[in-house]
Amino acid sequence: MTISITSSTSAPDKVKADLLAIPVYEGRELGAGGEIARAACGGAGLDSFMIGAGFDGKVGSTITVPVSNGGLAAAAITFVGLGKRDAVTLDTLRRAAAAVARRANKVTTVATTLLEAAPAGAESSAAAQAVAEGVHLGAYEFLRYKPEGKPTLLAKVVALGGGSPAAVKAGLARGSAIAGAVIRARDLVNEPGGSLSAVDFAAEAVKVGKVAGLKVTVLDEAAIKRLKLGGLLGVNRGSTEPPRFVKLEYVPTKRAKGNLALVGKGVTFDSGGLSLKTADGMETMKTDMSGAAAVLAAMSVLSAAGCGAKVTGYIPLTDNMPSGSAVKPGDVLRIRNGKTVEVLNTDAEGRLILADALSLAVEDEPEAIVDLATLTGACMVALGSDIAGLFASHDGWGQQVKAAADRTGESMWPMPMPEFYKPLIVSDVADIKNSGAGRYGGAITAALFLREFVGSVPWVHLDIAGPARAASDGAYNRKGGTGFAVRTLVELCCTYTVP
Repeated sequence: MTISITSSTSAPDKVKADLLAIPVYEGRELGAGGEIARAACGGAGLDSFMIGAGFDGKVGSTITVPVSNGGLAAAAITFVGLGKRDAVTLDTLRRAAAAVARRANKVTTVATTLLEAAPAGAESSAAAQAVAEGVHLGAYEFLRYKPEGKPTLLAKVVALGGGSPAAVKAGLARGSAIAGAVIRARDLVNEPGGSLSAVDFAAEAVKVGKVAGLKVTVLDEAAIKRLKLGGLLGVNRGSTEPPRFVKLEYVPTKRAKGNLALVGKGVTFDSGGLSLKTADGMETMKTDMSGAAAVLAAMSVLSAAGCGAKVTGYIPLTDNMPSGSAVKPGDVLRIRNGKTVEVLNTDAEGRLILADALSLAVEDEPEAIVDLATLTGACMVALGSDIAGLFASHDGWGQQVKAAADRTGESMWPMPMPEFYKPLIVSDVADIKNSGAGRYGGAITAALFLREFVGSVPWVHLDIAGPARAASDGAYNRKGGTGFAVRTLVELCCTYTVP
């Protein structure tokens, strides 16, 4: 379902819409258009109605009131909470817009004054972008396998006010494009592993590349063998599905302002291999390619977002299955850069395919690298399900990635990568092993493993095991794949400076 988001300078009572959405601050303080809304909803009785319903204007809360005064085109008004007036951020607007989209799923047209609630100092375009992102992400549904499902009716949102009409229009367009990329990632992540193999993902990347102006190179199994991608080949040994390796290249029309690489883990289904997961542990493992989906989705919108840097994406693709030919605990694999790895846990497979991808990325001599992967449950133990772990080999590059995440409202937290933990991944029979000693520090030892394949290039590893999938509906996420980090990657690429 495509939702059109337009702007207007008209007053709230002059716009034709099925529903009017008005912001409300904590304590039921009405925002822009509030007095018009109050008059349309019966005047002084509005506060009593809100109190009776327990509505206090907390962020993302909503209440819908029918219009009793005939002065409005809208049949009802939805009041949406923004929390404390002095604490409103762009992400508050994003959350509120998502709440409005969900509340408006049974009407076709909504008008809102949310833009007028932008925080002090925020540019009109940035506020408009946040509102557009919130609307699209909040309305998202994955109904491909529910033909009887009822998709949202919402087809048009009119954003009222907000400052410069040109800036608002540009922000709405940018926000819609970026949200579309997040939705692309969500759709890929939500697709069952049985219908999204490595070959299927690679075919989708080719289609995306044609539309997005990307150069797409797909390596088949023979090419992967020629390039000696031992990690990818090792993980794929237990599968009946062949592996693929996708390389995406975005080059701006003008002289590039930098050169960076994005690497995404693409395990289309993870059974754990011979180190087999439990049945419960496998239920969500179609989402183990969330990093790959984020890289493809982010790169699909770089041209539309006006990215000035050259960006190359590297996506290793396979499933991880048990069979008579599967890699065995104790086997040794040789990675693209020549390092040997003792595989002690076949369920620690993501780092094996990332090692090859990082090695190839380094050979192309980028100025900086970001990899992202649903890599470790240990990171979820440390940070919970909503925050990604950020490991950096270069302080300046780590700060740049963190700043981009902060601007987009995606939560990431810097994690340590101490040198004195490196002995935990030293192998008796190979250069390193793919599983650290003991139960603790698994996210750190995984990051230290990956660091072995980036050389001196400034590098950030994002462990997105938690936020890549939502266990329930949230502010602007639906249960399932979230498309986490797509917005951060787009922001990072578009604001990139050489670290």
